[in-house]
Amino acid sequence: MSAASTPTSMTWLLFALMTVATWGLYGIFLHKGQMSMQDADLGRYKAFLFVGVAYFLTAVLAPLGILALRGGGSAFSFPIQGVVWSLVAGLVGAAGAFCVLLAFGAKGTPAVVMSIVFAGAPIVNALVATAMHPPAGGFGGLRWQFVAGILLAALGGFLVTLYKPTPAPKTPVDIAVTANAVNPGTS
Repeated sequence: MSAASTPTSMTWLLFALMTVATWGLYGIFLHKGQMSMQDADLGRYKAFLFVGVAYFLTAVLAPLGILALRGGGSAFSFPIQGVVWSLVAGLVGAAGAFCVLLAFGAKGTPAVVMSIVFAGAPIVNALVATAMHPPAGGFGGLRWQFVAGILLAALGGFLVTLYKPTPAPKTPVDIAVTANAVNPGTS
């Protein structure tokens, strides 16, 4: 048994924290990519296209390589239930990423949109996971700390959204650069 699979290993926490870091940067970089496309109407869709390319590189080529190296032919056996649930997971993940872009296109900012997403997603996760795998004793067996955690997550998302820092005022140079990025050739 490897160190990563022993019950006392904390390797999972390292990977969870790496996910926090990468997903925490996701919305900021996605918005930057959308704005850098220099297309006010189609920039979000162009950015999402390259998110798909990145997913292909990361989520298709990397696992294929690992499966080929580790398992040979036996690694390419895929039970239908695993395939279906994995496709559903991919669809909801991709739909969520697309909705983030649509929120940006509707004038949401990364600070607000991602605060709502990252406060709300754990709440949805906790509620659905609890419904799918009810605790011993049913929902009456939920500990008050669990319920308080859900409420605090909601409150945290609300407070971060409501009291986000106000950006510094734009200088005339910033305004000209932004105008030129949105409408190239109009400087």
